[in-house]
Amino acid sequence: MSAHAPGHTAPMARLQDSLTRWRGALGMVAVVLAGAWLGLLVVGNVRTSVGPMDTTMTLRPSLTGGTKINVSPLGALSLDTHTAPVRLDVNVDQLDPVRSQALVDHPERISGLQDEIAGDVSHGALDLAVRSCAAVVTGATALGLAVYRRPRRALLAGGLALSLLTASGATAYATFDPESVLEPRYSGLLSSAPSLVGDARGIVTDFDVYQQELARLVTNVTKLYDVTSTLPAYRPDPTTVRVLHVSDIHLNPASWKIVASLVEQYDVGVIVDSGDTMDHGSAAENAFLDAIPDLGAPYVWVRGNHDSLGTQRYLERMRGVHVLDNGRAVTLAGLRFAGMGDPEYTPDRTAPREKGVQEAAGRRLAGALRLGPPADVAVVHEPAAARQVDGTVPLVLAGHLHHRETEVMKKGTRLRVEGSTGGSGLRAVEGKTPDPIEASILYFDRDSRRLQAWDEIRLGGLGETTAEVSRHLAPENKPATPPSPSPSSPTP
Repeated sequence: MSAHAPGHTAPMARLQDSLTRWRGALGMVAVVLAGAWLGLLVVGNVRTSVGPMDTTMTLRPSLTGGTKINVSPLGALSLDTHTAPVRLDVNVDQLDPVRSQALVDHPERISGLQDEIAGDVSHGALDLAVRSCAAVVTGATALGLAVYRRPRRALLAGGLALSLLTASGATAYATFDPESVLEPRYSGLLSSAPSLVGDARGIVTDFDVYQQELARLVTNVTKLYDVTSTLPAYRPDPTTVRVLHVSDIHLNPASWKIVASLVEQYDVGVIVDSGDTMDHGSAAENAFLDAIPDLGAPYVWVRGNHDSLGTQRYLERMRGVHVLDNGRAVTLAGLRFAGMGDPEYTPDRTAPREKGVQEAAGRRLAGALRLGPPADVAVVHEPAAARQVDGTVPLVLAGHLHHRETEVMKKGTRLRVEGSTGGSGLRAVEGKTPDPIEASILYFDRDSRRLQAWDEIRLGGLGETTAEVSRHLAPENKPATPPSPSPSSPTP
């Protein structure tokens, strides 16, 4: 036995040595990360003026990067400015009362403010970069000295922390997207101020002017502070048509109050419901629909797989409701909508669905779109049917999936799938967390009748009180991009 011991001892010693080195490396990584984070937490912030605002800029570790602007007590704006393991937090601390009041009283000063704000942000970011470097090196070195009690190891930790921050900064610079200021996500009370960064036409025409949008953002936040708790009223733009897209309400009575509130707040011209308003489509459920005429806008509806033909007939007799099926079209607020009801009625989720029936229904709708007057928006329930109208209409709306999706298909038609405006109805209690309530405001140019931008509204589900509004631009409306297909243009 002893003769074989040295042969077994050598591999074991090498394994133990390797494990020791790995533990040492992982320990050093932990010290570097913890020390750098502590350094940023203690001294890694800069106080700077941005226009009339006094702000505090801070770098924070993050898996997704981006920029978060905290406007206490109104809420926050999140911007996808960069992708890196650090996030820039900007806290608006207070306003200079003299400069802010002068800005509100003399809005013509915005033209000179944009350059000033851009300079303020650049200066603050440079100061923050220098201070952050010092903070992470100091933090990692101090923690390394406390853990290892050897100056050389402590300096190694500081050097690694500086390298990490430099690499993160380089990544942030390489992925920086100045246009992200045009597509913010609002939370808190700011989600009630959809006009914070301008209307649909304004963001498209001023798309390439980052400094101007940044100045507008600061100006409007200044106005929000100036009126304290009173948020500014949304001023409708006469050149913009606003369409509210809802879907998959599934008998949730809270949805009607949310829809009515959005119609009033955004001055909605048309409501589009892409189906599954009901749960089983029974006659006993019909009374749930009686709230629709009082929502404040014409209601365009297509049948979902949880909506019966009886549901459809009930709605066809209702004031202000326009049921679309078999390619039927209607013109409302200057936009022409055409739609097709779901060909299947499967309220029981255990019932099998027939293969290919959705695609066939979509092809029938595409044929009607080619033959009829040009349509601006097609409406179906199933995304599988929606894909068949690619190239015949600029925009097709769908639902069914209970989560949002959007894409521009091969022939140029944009497909937008809405989430559940009913938070999945009674199904909301089946999962570990409640499904959110989702709806979207679509902004159309009144002249071209094309989608310019959209706001995605997301409310916390059952028992939650969160709210978020995110602004998105239609890429085909940005400069140097080809237009989407003309309504009802024939496919090759």
